[in-house]
Amino acid sequence: MIRFEILVSLVATMILSAILTPFVRKLAFKIGAVDKPNVRRVNKIPMPTMGGLAIFISYTVGTTVLYLMHQFPSRIFFALLGGELIIIATGVIDDIYELKPRQKMLGITLAALEVYFIGGIRMTTFTFPLLGLIHFQWLSLPVTLLWILAITNAVNLIDGLDGLATGVSIISLSTMGIIGLFFLNANMFVSLLIFTLVAAMIGFLPYNFFPARIYLGDTGSLFIGFMTAVFSLFGLKNVTLISVGIPVMILGVPITDTVYAMIRRILNKKPISQADKHHLHHRLMQLGLTHRQTVMVIYGIALIFSFISLL
Repeated sequence: MIRFEILVSLVATMILSAILTPFVRKLAFKIGAVDKPNVRRVNKIPMPTMGGLAIFISYTVGTTVLYLMHQFPSRIFFALLGGELIIIATGVIDDIYELKPRQKMLGITLAALEVYFIGGIRMTTFTFPLLGLIHFQWLSLPVTLLWILAITNAVNLIDGLDGLATGVSIISLSTMGIIGLFFLNANMFVSLLIFTLVAAMIGFLPYNFFPARIYLGDTGSLFIGFMTAVFSLFGLKNVTLISVGIPVMILGVPITDTVYAMIRRILNKKPISQADKHHLHHRLMQLGLTHRQTVMVIYGIALIFSFISLL
């Protein structure tokens, strides 16, 4: 009976996301959360952003229902909720006023500190081959913060085409949920959290896929990236090369694109935070692929990474 109720909750989360998205679209226009065309953007007309708000609301409703069904520990649930609210506030403000990179980093850091100290979600040890178990001790905080900042920004950076970040994240998180549920003997509630977020994104995707009617915005990309980083930490409390390799492989597309972007900007003596049009999706479109074809190719690459991680 509990499993049936969980399934119903996931389906309801997906439907709620689909219902909320048009209302968030109207709200985005009213409060000025709009992406206007420029040389760096692919949209030709003003597009409402902040679509991640619909994902966040439906995810929060879904997880609250599951929490009331006693599926999640209270400490974890409320610690995550606190971090989520900080990230969403950061994203909404950025979508309306355009924050500077260091201001966004501050928001992500505050959210990371929330889950680290309140939720106890952190990396604590690393097992090195030949060297054995090593305790991070005071390094636990900076290592955990670095992981969350890196993964959050990686997802944020690939949000450059209609449905790209949403679809890749659905593939990555679904893989992470399956691995946690069937292969890593992780706590059931972690996979439930993951699949609830996936359900919320599936409800949003039809509005976000090419031709998009609303963008994720930083509200969505930061939220999805942050949650992906936190979910992966549940399997990385006691780190080994295998355990850290799984989420890295699952997130192969955004991580590879981010690392390459950093190297490219360093070699060109440009600030790492400076945006450009040389990401993977830009390169594929420059080769002659259409918008839709580019997104589908990157979906395929993400599926390959996910399949390798399952192996």
